[in-house]
Amino acid sequence: MPKVLEVGPYKFYFYSRENEEPPHIHVRRERSEAKFWLEPFEVEWNRRFPRHELNKVAELVQEHRVQLLEEWYAYFDQA
Repeated sequence: MPKVLEVGPYKFYFYSRENEEPPHIHVRRERSEAKFWLEPFEVEWNRRFPRHELNKVAELVQEHRVQLLEEWYAYFDQA
């Protein structure tokens, strides 16, 4: 489970065996987690983030989207 980024309490990561799916990122804070597709950007699912916080997390994903995509392709092109 490569951790790609950490912003405040949020950890951004993907699972090493998810290369069959389109580029995406998981974001976790404590017991809350969400999954975002990166191309095109969309919330795939959300567990326990309240709506206002999910919006904040979505903004962070969009802000770092280029970096997250670079990390995705760098990792899975080597796998």
